[in-house]
Amino acid sequence: MAAKQVNIAIIGAGGVGKAFLAQLQALSSRRPSPKLSLCYISTSKKALYNDDFSPLAYETAIQELATTSKQAKTLSQVVDYLGAVSKSTNAKVVLVDNTSSQDVADFYPTFLKNSVSIVTPNKKAFSGSYKLWQDIFAAAESSGAKVYHESSVGAGLPVISTLKDLVETGDEVTKIEGVFSGTMSFLFNSFAPVEGAGGQWSAEVKKAKDLGYTEPDPRDDLNGLDVARKLTILARLAGLPVESPTAFPVQSLIPKELESVASGDEFLQRLPEFDSQMEEIKAAAEREGKVVRFVGSIDMASKAVKVGLETFEKSHPIAGLKGSDNIISFYTKRYGAKPLIIQGAGAGGDVTAMGVTGDLNKVISQIA
Repeated sequence: MAAKQVNIAIIGAGGVGKAFLAQLQALSSRRPSPKLSLCYISTSKKALYNDDFSPLAYETAIQELATTSKQAKTLSQVVDYLGAVSKSTNAKVVLVDNTSSQDVADFYPTFLKNSVSIVTPNKKAFSGSYKLWQDIFAAAESSGAKVYHESSVGAGLPVISTLKDLVETGDEVTKIEGVFSGTMSFLFNSFAPVEGAGGQWSAEVKKAKDLGYTEPDPRDDLNGLDVARKLTILARLAGLPVESPTAFPVQSLIPKELESVASGDEFLQRLPEFDSQMEEIKAAAEREGKVVRFVGSIDMASKAVKVGLETFEKSHPIAGLKGSDNIISFYTKRYGAKPLIIQGAGAGGDVTAMGVTGDLNKVISQIA
């Protein structure tokens, strides 16, 4: 009898995509059964696949993708191709979406209806419209295909799986609170440290950008929307039907006057003009013996979700974070007054890919 096989298709070959491919190669040699067969890999422009559905070589996939003349298939064509791969190999297909594309996310229900399981760090699928959220899980339910997205919140940290376990074992979540952005964590840990003075706000933002912690335009981090997306996902998993990331209060740290400047560079040049605003916020917290942090919280009883600045006692776990770490506290009936806390690196290609690889393992154990 032939060894069992699972076909793997990958969309997205950037930082996370490359890290995931390296982990997938190691995984396939570590667990020879079922055979993990790479059948498709693409960027937004190019794709690598074999017309006879034979597997691609892990070792050379990235180099071959860079030099191939094959255009990326449309999403409809990818669905058809993966259907043909499944038929010809008599084996299931898992699509790994390593992009942050809304277009790919919108197509998840179609993939799932066609029995293609999905593993992804793409936040947009699970924090977009509530209808898309419902359509994704309804499609998975009807076809039996699986969908996992651990890395959509907290990179490789076990945030989503922990919350799912709490809910599915009948615990009652009362509150979720934490620092959900590696960028914001880094900024506030260096701007308003528990000990010492900290730097000027504009200088810290520039430093974070130079170190690669922010998006190319730092306003994409400072508007708070990234954190709002993650909270939307967690709120929905906890049972609140949040409509979208703009359906609750989200505090932006972009000065009004700089919201519409042309570029990220111009934004950084002018940001020092507004340092006094952030200094006042820091000083007010210090007068109370506290520090300021950028947090998200979900209060289940009042159905209140919010993102923004809060002050914390210096002894509080949220105050004592280091570097760009995330911290997520789950307050529940079972855990009582002391929350269940998950803490660690919340950003980076390797840890994000680890969450994706962990999800892939879960899917393989269910479908192979």
